[in-house]
Amino acid sequence: MSKSTEILKETVNNLKISNADVIRNRRDEITKKLNSKFRDVDSHSQYRLMVGSWGRHTAIDGISDLDMIYILPPELKSVLHSKHGTQKTLSLAKEAIIERYPETTVRIDRLVVVVDFKDFKFEIQPCFEEQDNSFLYPDTYSDTWKKTDPRKEIYEMCDLDTKTDGNARVLCRLMRAWKRKHEIQMNGLLLDTLVWRYFSGIDSYKNSGFALECMIRDFFDYLSQQPNQDYWCALGSNQKVYSKHPFQRQAKEAADLTRKAIAAEDTIGLSDKWKQIFGRFVKPQNTNNNSAKTTYNDTEEFIENRFDIDIKNDLYIECIVTQDGFRPQNLSRMIRDHILLRPNKKLEFSIITNAQKPYTLLWKVLNRGHEAVKRNMVRGQIFEDSNSKDKHTELTEFAGEHYVECYLIKNNVVVARGHQDVPIRIP
Repeated sequence: MSKSTEILKETVNNLKISNADVIRNRRDEITKKLNSKFRDVDSHSQYRLMVGSWGRHTAIDGISDLDMIYILPPELKSVLHSKHGTQKTLSLAKEAIIERYPETTVRIDRLVVVVDFKDFKFEIQPCFEEQDNSFLYPDTYSDTWKKTDPRKEIYEMCDLDTKTDGNARVLCRLMRAWKRKHEIQMNGLLLDTLVWRYFSGIDSYKNSGFALECMIRDFFDYLSQQPNQDYWCALGSNQKVYSKHPFQRQAKEAADLTRKAIAAEDTIGLSDKWKQIFGRFVKPQNTNNNSAKTTYNDTEEFIENRFDIDIKNDLYIECIVTQDGFRPQNLSRMIRDHILLRPNKKLEFSIITNAQKPYTLLWKVLNRGHEAVKRNMVRGQIFEDSNSKDKHTELTEFAGEHYVECYLIKNNVVVARGHQDVPIRIP
């Protein structure tokens, strides 16, 4: 087994949902209250269906949106299929949930009742079940009932996962880690659909006897080659799943990073290369160099662990490189013109943003490479510059493919972020 495969298998294990028991408990409590309200039944498990990524078993740790269908009693159909019946349906569900969670924000959002817990939210959709196992759900905007068929999506993913010996869901989960790390604007159902389409068109990667990194590389290639189109037809249900934003360029970048990671098989910084793709779920390697164990503190922090992410504004980092006796230079131009950035330089970072004040800026400086590990100076903590609100200063010390990130926070949400590579090299 290659070292990359070992790292990736550990990464897959790290994707397990750490607060799954809390989520299940909230799910059961909501179900119990709805059953009491609509059916006078004392059950925490009947008449509900978890859908979305949780229902398809493709969710990962840090999941923030839980989707649940509550199956309404059929005898209420004639009552609720009337004028303003859609609003009444959601209002009844909302009232029931508020009785159980009076201190929690519970609100109606067109198609669903949203229950905003601290670390995640449930979106509850009261539905009538049809004879073909599909559902009719309320749309309060049009005051009509519309059809959805998530069971077919769940069944199709289950069938695909069986045929691929579990590799389909592994790939779905890893791609969610990539999506989160790089803020890819892609619906979870679209991601699962593209994984399904990918496996439907190949004969490889349908057992356990292959290198995981090769499957990842080939899937990123597949994504990068997808046509620019408005929507794809979802697995199983064939409903239209719209693409919010082109993802092909970012997939091409990920494919290139994957090839670099594969080529770095025997290097100390191998896990760092996979972390560039999948983020915090990749843990540092235990490495041996000349028979002496190399250890360092993995101090990297991740902004998504501290704040919700909702990118609405632009943020660009500018960096001016200075040294006594030399003319200041722009770092981005130096990189473009292949001018080496060497140690003993002063770096002055500033931002350009269209976000309106007030806001808070947080910074992250991550050192990478052999020298960072050797010196135990990986850093990666997220901090606020106490000396300047909109600027930050660093000194170049040692070689490595380092980087700086800046996060703009408004109302406790990250609304903009910027990234600047800082490749320090010694000729």
